Amino acid sequence: MDFAYTARTEQLRAALQSFMDEAVLPRDRDWNRIAAGGTYPLDVVEPLKAEARRRGLWNLFLPALRPDEPGTRLSNLEYAPLAEIMGRVPWASEVFNCNAPDTGNMEILHLFATPEQRARWLDPLLDGRIRSGVSITEPEVASSDPTNLETTIRRDGDDLVIDGRKWFTTGALHPNFAFTLVFGLSDPRPDADPHRRHSFVIVPAGTPGFRVVRNVPILGHHSPEGHCEVAFESVRVPAANLLGEEGAGFAIAQARLGPGRIHHCMRTIGQCELALELMCERALSRRTFGRDLASYANIQDWIAESRIEIEQARLLNLKAAWLMDTSGNKAARTEIAAIKVAAARLQTRIADRAIQVFGARGLTDDTPLAYLYTWGRALRFVDGPDEVHLRTIARAELKRRRGPVAA
Repeated sequence: MDFAYTARTEQLRAALQSFMDEAVLPRDRDWNRIAAGGTYPLDVVEPLKAEARRRGLWNLFLPALRPDEPGTRLSNLEYAPLAEIMGRVPWASEVFNCNAPDTGNMEILHLFATPEQRARWLDPLLDGRIRSGVSITEPEVASSDPTNLETTIRRDGDDLVIDGRKWFTTGALHPNFAFTLVFGLSDPRPDADPHRRHSFVIVPAGTPGFRVVRNVPILGHHSPEGHCEVAFESVRVPAANLLGEEGAGFAIAQARLGPGRIHHCMRTIGQCELALELMCERALSRRTFGRDLASYANIQDWIAESRIEIEQARLLNLKAAWLMDTSGNKAARTEIAAIKVAAARLQTRIADRAIQVFGARGLTDDTPLAYLYTWGRALRFVDGPDEVHLRTIARAELKRRRGPVAA
C-alpha cells in the first residue's frame, strides 16, 4: 500500500487550494448572509462553477468518467486529498460539481441508466446545469433496516405509481432541483426475497402529487437547499423512469452508498483540520490568568490528541479509497464502514475541543465550529447509523475467526 500523493495529485491540490483561497473563501461571507435569509446563493455559486470548470477542477470524484464527459477522471485515492480541501468550506463542493447527493446519483446513473435516462438526467448533472435528490429514508419506520421501507411503487399499464413519504431528501429546495431518485417497494408479496422487493424510480420535480412538506432542521440548522420531508401521493411517471431492473433497488443502493460514504469522510478530514487550526490559533492568542491558553498542559493534550486522531483517520480513509480502486467497492466494505464511524465521531470530538478553547464564542456563528460540531453529529446517521456499520465490521471480524476457532 502506497498512499503517497502523485505528482498529478499534488498539482491538483495546489490548483484547488489556490482557487479556494482566491475565489471561494472571499465569497463565504456572502454565501452565508444570503443563505441566512432562506435563499439559495446561486449568484455566488454559479460564477464560481464556471471558473472552476474552466480551470479543470470539475467532476473530480468519478473514476469511471468517460473521455467524452466533462471533468477530470481521478481515482478515489487521488480524489481524497482534494475532497479534504473542499470540505473546509461546507458549500464549496458544489462549485466543483462534487456535492452530495448529486455525486452518488451521477455514479449510479453512470452504472444503470438507459441511454435515454443518461441524456435527460445524467448529462445535465455532469454539466452542473441541474441538481438532484435521493429519497430513501422514511419518518415512520426504522430506515436503518431498508427492508422496513413502505413507500410503494406499483405498475399501472405503462406507468409507475408511487405512494409514500420520505425525509432528508437533500436538495429538494435548491432552485436547480430537477429530480429525485425514489427507493420504494415494488414487490408487495410478503414471502418474496426481502432484498429483491425494492426498486429505484426517477421522479421529476413538478410531477403532480410530488411535494415538499417541509425543510427539516438539523439540530436547529436549516439548510437553504433543504433536507426535506417529501410526499408522493399517487405520483405517476412513465415505466421508462425505472432505474435498472425492477427489484434491484438494494444492489443499486449499495453501489451508490459506498463512494458516497467515503466522500463524506474525505470532507470530514478537512473539517477536522480546520477545527484544529482554529483551536491552535485561539490557544496562541488568548490569555487567562496571565498565561497563553497554549501553555496549559490540558490544552496541549487536546491539540496533540487531535493531530494523532486526524492522521489515523486519514490513513484509514486512504486505505479504504485504495482498496476501492484496486479491488472494488465490495472488497472495501469493512474499511468504508470503519472510516464512516471513525470520521464522524472524530469530527464531534475535535470540534468539541475547539469550542471549549474558544469559550462561549465557539457556540455562536462567529466561527464555523458550531456548524462543524452539529454536522459531525448528523454524520453519525447520514448514510447509515454507527450501529449498522459496527455490525458490518463485527460480522466480518467474526467470520474471519470462525475457522481458526473451530480448528
